[in-house]
Amino acid sequence: MSVTSKEKVAAALNRNNGGCVPAAITPWQSTLSKWIDQGYLPDEDFWEHFDLDLRRGGGCVNSVANMDFEPEILEETEFTKLVLDGNGAKLRLHKAHESTPEHVDFLVKDNKSWLEYAKPFLLNFDQRRIDIDGYAEGRTIAAENDRFYYHASMAPFEQMQRLCGHEYLLMGMALDPDWVKDMVMTYAKMTVKHLEELFGRCGRPDGMFYFEDMGFKEKPFMSPAMYNEIMFPGHKLLFDFAHSIGCKVIVHSCGYVEPLLPGLIEAGMDCLQAMEVKAGMDLPRLFDRFGDRIAFFGGFDVRALISNDKEQIDKEFEKVKYVLKNGGGYILHSDHSEPPEIEYETIEYFLEKGRNYNC
Repeated sequence: MSVTSKEKVAAALNRNNGGCVPAAITPWQSTLSKWIDQGYLPDEDFWEHFDLDLRRGGGCVNSVANMDFEPEILEETEFTKLVLDGNGAKLRLHKAHESTPEHVDFLVKDNKSWLEYAKPFLLNFDQRRIDIDGYAEGRTIAAENDRFYYHASMAPFEQMQRLCGHEYLLMGMALDPDWVKDMVMTYAKMTVKHLEELFGRCGRPDGMFYFEDMGFKEKPFMSPAMYNEIMFPGHKLLFDFAHSIGCKVIVHSCGYVEPLLPGLIEAGMDCLQAMEVKAGMDLPRLFDRFGDRIAFFGGFDVRALISNDKEQIDKEFEKVKYVLKNGGGYILHSDHSEPPEIEYETIEYFLEKGRNYNC
């Protein structure tokens, strides 16, 4: 009996793949453009082109504080532009490639500026924060093709760092935790309020995916104790909401976040996504520690794909085999989004090899 994509993903999230491994990729826009220019993609709907088992729909809940502010270009060169956005953040963006913007300056730097310039904008519902049409369209396409449909949104740490930057945020966590706790809960409540409206209008997704980059190389941005005191309540609110509507919780976090996983699991995380190898994350080790409580999504070193070398790719698949042979739940993905150095044939090989484990 054939198994649908939706069933494969649901089984993996329940930590029982049953011989079927769902597969996904999330290429950069520049990667898609390259493959389109090369004639491999007839259009940009890569979800259907590659027959992926998961499909995302609609944008994240828009967390910019002042939705009425039109972003201003303050400086521009051949390679970059300095932009002032509705958070009062000055960010330098690179034109030639997709990357994390350079943090230049922020209007919100402490509790006083938070209360004056940001919090009032985040207290009430604003329909402009939700992508109703994009979400509804994606949900329809996913249903027609029996794909697992997820909605992705930012969680509080990601929302806060876009408002005040990592430096002010982390100093605040250490020196004024009550300020950061207020931000955490304000963003969490704002997100739930808007998701309730979106799903009430269009129907719920099959799963929730939260972006929450909380680590850098070999260290998280905070201690487990600081996580439990400051971040945990907001995550529990978000994850409880997802569970209340029948959705599993997938948490994406770049960087080294292994010390934070017990707290995330207690908050209700069902699946960890990314598991960045170059930051120190290791899929087999994570499975040994947490595989009886969560599923895994990724952990496949993207540098093997960038090499376009089948031998390196095959070696990375040993990690996948380890999880599967020991009965874990796993969704195939790299530990990163896929940059344009990766050739189309390489992605085809990656997905085909992954599907060899399918029923």
